[in-house]
Amino acid sequence: MSLMDPTTLLFLLVFTMTFLWIMRSFWNASGRNLPPGPRPWPLIGNLHLLDLKRPYRTMCELSEQYGSVFSIQLGLQKMVVLAGCETIKEALVNQADAFAERPLIPIFEDTLGGYGIVFSHGENWKVMRRFTLTTLRDYGMGKKTIEDKIVEECHFLIQKFESFERNPFETVTIMHAVAANIIASILLGKRYGYEDTTFVRLLNLVNEDNQNLGDPAIMLYNQFPSLGSLFDVPKKFMKNRGKMKAFIQAAIVEHLKELDENDQRNLLDSFLIQQREEKKNKITRFFHNENLTILVDNLFGAGMSPIATTLSWGLLLMMRYPEIQKKVQKEIAEVIGSAQPRIEHRTKLPYTNAVIHEIQRFANILPTSMPHETTTDVTLKGYFIPKGTQIVVLLSSVLYDESQWEKPLKFYPEHFLDSEGNFVKRDAFMPFSAGRRMCAGKTLAKMELFLFFTSLLQRFTFQPAPGISAEDLDLTPVVGFSANPVPFKLCALPRSLH
Repeated sequence: MSLMDPTTLLFLLVFTMTFLWIMRSFWNASGRNLPPGPRPWPLIGNLHLLDLKRPYRTMCELSEQYGSVFSIQLGLQKMVVLAGCETIKEALVNQADAFAERPLIPIFEDTLGGYGIVFSHGENWKVMRRFTLTTLRDYGMGKKTIEDKIVEECHFLIQKFESFERNPFETVTIMHAVAANIIASILLGKRYGYEDTTFVRLLNLVNEDNQNLGDPAIMLYNQFPSLGSLFDVPKKFMKNRGKMKAFIQAAIVEHLKELDENDQRNLLDSFLIQQREEKKNKITRFFHNENLTILVDNLFGAGMSPIATTLSWGLLLMMRYPEIQKKVQKEIAEVIGSAQPRIEHRTKLPYTNAVIHEIQRFANILPTSMPHETTTDVTLKGYFIPKGTQIVVLLSSVLYDESQWEKPLKFYPEHFLDSEGNFVKRDAFMPFSAGRRMCAGKTLAKMELFLFFTSLLQRFTFQPAPGISAEDLDLTPVVGFSANPVPFKLCALPRSLH
């Protein structure tokens, strides 16, 4: 039999994909009131409309045209986008169960296999989430034990900043190391030096993956995984994930050598002891090494990158708005003086607390939450959404919602202060997402941000590198899975505490 020529092959490919597109009839043939949206093209859907580097911006613009619940199609994948504080809370909080699943995203299925907590599914997710929340609390999340670890890390961080002796330096690796050490203490019971070669290599892997996930090639791979051999970025991402898994698996082997059921020291110990219990009962459903490897990987990344990125934004914004930096320092000096900042000081520092919250709002480091999927047919805002629909949650539409914030496009700490200068909570403050799939380490993250930020502002005044004015600092985020600030250098000038 002779081989078909390339033209015939291409025709068959296009015909097949068009046929599959037409056959997605559960959306198109339904008489229900489906969410409106732009008309998709065959094969590519609405990809031609998107800013592939910053798709959330296009989606925010589309929400102005189609409303807070609308549909969009990427390749052959039909999705529903949710925008605005009221709509997102209605879905993720009031109808939490219906929006609690994760879709099957090819790049994550290939690398995570449905294990761990972030992209796991069904019963596995429920078991891992319950174990994670319980274990995080057991090892100090929200308690003085973990606060002491953060305070100890503050001292190492201050020493590191002092070592530059007022000379300009970049903070990306340092901030990631600081945040990574806190989550590593809970996961592995270990602290790493900032120059530790293995540690730095891991940090670089996580940073690189953050950038890779924001690459349009990943989006195209997720829509057309059969064409994966054409894309280099997904291959690189998978290779990096393999290196991370190898590191974690080596840590598991080491922990097994000295595991003591009567002396559980960290999450790894707790998981391995639970694993032994399952084996005793001759049932190994959830507590196996693959689940452990992915869980540690998930928690390491989630416990490091958001904190590091937010702190970097915080220092950049303090340099950009020196008058706000001075007000924070003044409040810290009046309330704490030279004492070490502790969590108990948070209620006594309303302006500083407002600034930290405004950094999180303005930085908008996760413009969209991790994707959701509906577990059942559901009605939202009068629209019918079928079971198994992928849901995109536009967190940036909440954090920049003009109906919720006085000056949404400005860095304005007064968003979190009343007329008398008292700190006020805001319903539209949703940087950790909401509902069942919200960040499991929210309490820990808030503690870290407060202690690291106040300790740094107490000890240093931050200025741009020589030759750069505050007005010249670029606040445009770098494209990636999260919105990082443009790389910058700063000078940390020691402050007198007397």
